[in-house]
Amino acid sequence: MMQEHFSFAPISSNEGKTIQERFEVFNRNNPWVYRKLCDLAMMLKYKGHDRIGIKMLFEVLRWEFYMQITKTDASEWKLNNNYTSRYARLLMEQEPALKGFFSTRTINE
Repeated sequence: MMQEHFSFAPISSNEGKTIQERFEVFNRNNPWVYRKLCDLAMMLKYKGHDRIGIKMLFEVLRWEFYMQITKTDASEWKLNNNYTSRYARLLMEQEPALKGFFSTRTINE
């Protein structure tokens, strides 16, 4: 059942942290996000797609997440668009089948 994937850690204070530092904390506290993005990407890869946009997967994940929670719960959790490129890079680094699967640009911190 999908529900087990959607336990989340509430947003913590990000004051004074770089985007990379905030991403690392979020990813560590919400490992299901990486797993779900990986599952979605792998499904498309095995359907024959050579390249996709990570933002499309973020929107799918948001939709699935919002279908599982109430409006009150949604105010405590956000999937930050600033993390898209970080997830794309992490997925391509850790999943050999996804190497080169996402387009990335230079990160400007």
